[in-house]
Amino acid sequence: MQIAMDNVLKSLLEAEQKAESLVQEAEVERDATINQAKSEAHAAEEVFAARIPAIRDQFLQKAEEQTALKVKELERHYEDLKVQVQTAAQQHEPEAVEAAVALLLDTTRG
Repeated sequence: MQIAMDNVLKSLLEAEQKAESLVQEAEVERDATINQAKSEAHAAEEVFAARIPAIRDQFLQKAEEQTALKVKELERHYEDLKVQVQTAAQQHEPEAVEAAVALLLDTTRG
């Protein structure tokens, strides 16, 4: 019976050692996975940081293009308004001249 007990204890000791070995392997693997993830995250950050100037330049280029389009749109709008004002002035010029002459010649105002 002693031999059976010794065998059981020996088996338990071996199982414990194997379990400890598996735990250590798992810890090493976990640490390696964490380090790899950190390394990958750092690499991704570096890639992103390197792209920031290009992203900024693209944004500025697009903003400049949109601004140029808006300026052209406003120029067209104000050119149209200018033409409308000039047309209205030409249409009403005879009436304005007539009214100005009438004011100058009005002897009752004096």
